[in-house]
Amino acid sequence: MATLTIRNIDDETKRLLRQRAAQHEHSMEEEVRQILRSAVGRHPAGGRPLGDLLVGLSRPGLELPDVRDRRPHEPIAL
Repeated sequence: MATLTIRNIDDETKRLLRQRAAQHEHSMEEEVRQILRSAVGRHPAGGRPLGDLLVGLSRPGLELPDVRDRRPHEPIAL
């Protein structure tokens, strides 16, 4: 494993990282590792992208509406 040092992080960013890490119940270092993995398109070992997980949860025969052409804030009819 490599080590990465990041300098000159402003106090507000550090505070928000600490807060976010606490919400996820892990360390700031782990929070930053997860943010970096996500930013480069990697997922934790054994992890799967959220979209894949959602597809796996859907039941056979379930058809979702195509929302690509709808206007923002337009309700989705199921």
